[in-house]
Amino acid sequence: MADVARAAGVSTALVSIVFRDAPGASAATRARIKDVADSLGYVRDRRASKLRQASSRLLGVVFELQQPFHGDLVEHVYAAAAERGFDVMISAVAPSRDETSALSSLRHERCEATILIGSRLDDEELELISARTPTVVVARRVDSPGVTTVRADDTAGMILAVDHLIELGHCRIAFVDGDGAPGSDDRSTGFRRSMSRLDQGPATIVRGGLSEDDGARALDSLMSRADPPTAVIAFNDRCATGVLSALVARGLTVPGDVSVIGYDDSRVAGLSHVALTTVSQDARRLAGAAVDAALALAAGDQASNTVLTPTLVSRSTTAPPSRLRRDDAAG
Repeated sequence: MADVARAAGVSTALVSIVFRDAPGASAATRARIKDVADSLGYVRDRRASKLRQASSRLLGVVFELQQPFHGDLVEHVYAAAAERGFDVMISAVAPSRDETSALSSLRHERCEATILIGSRLDDEELELISARTPTVVVARRVDSPGVTTVRADDTAGMILAVDHLIELGHCRIAFVDGDGAPGSDDRSTGFRRSMSRLDQGPATIVRGGLSEDDGARALDSLMSRADPPTAVIAFNDRCATGVLSALVARGLTVPGDVSVIGYDDSRVAGLSHVALTTVSQDARRLAGAAVDAALALAAGDQASNTVLTPTLVSRSTTAPPSRLRRDDAAG
């Protein structure tokens, strides 16, 4: 700023007035100072500017770097925040950086509210965080009245997936769970509830996870059984791609031999070479609702819970079971 003031022949105070769009400088002076700043390649420090404002108009977002659906949500959070005149500061959770560290880095940014996507912190921790700063937890149930949440109905989403397969004629259906990840319990509940109508004995749920390797491992376990499934529902789309890869490695076709359903409708599900049938949580709607909830909290509103209805997106990885496998299942 001092360089701009020197080149323009004015005080740094006057340059500050111009950069802050504050009263006290003529239109001609403003234009001249901005021209000089441009010629010097000066880039205004927006973060420093925010520190001098009563309202930062900044939202913090914590998300998992390796989860495609989280990336989709962040993209839509940026858009929703911009529509409301806010900017976004992101902090990622990675294998070398836990959620507590990611959240801690935002505390120095004067964010008006924080959005936690798929938080793995326990309910008590989230309640303490919410008591300190306006916080919205996205894509996760929290059984605490003091925590604001925005999520899709995971139980209903899993029922949609199972019903789709039942309508196609499947009865040997397995669920690869999320191994304790946010939403895993609700999806398992929906799976059991829907499968109970088939009278096929206990529902087949195997340990899975969030990654491709988790899906591939679970698929190998399922296919080694005496009665392998004709359809598999994976905890998320990324896990489902691991299931798909493991089926191909075994020389099996999808959906000819085994149908596969993912969850999230992340960007990978819509790729032409994947074309994954999946349950959509609607990232755009979730992000918009999360931003609205964050701004409401920042304005002093009480905690709230928003639950959106998921939908099934049918693509190329589901079909009726082949006759041979259908007869095996019936026998």
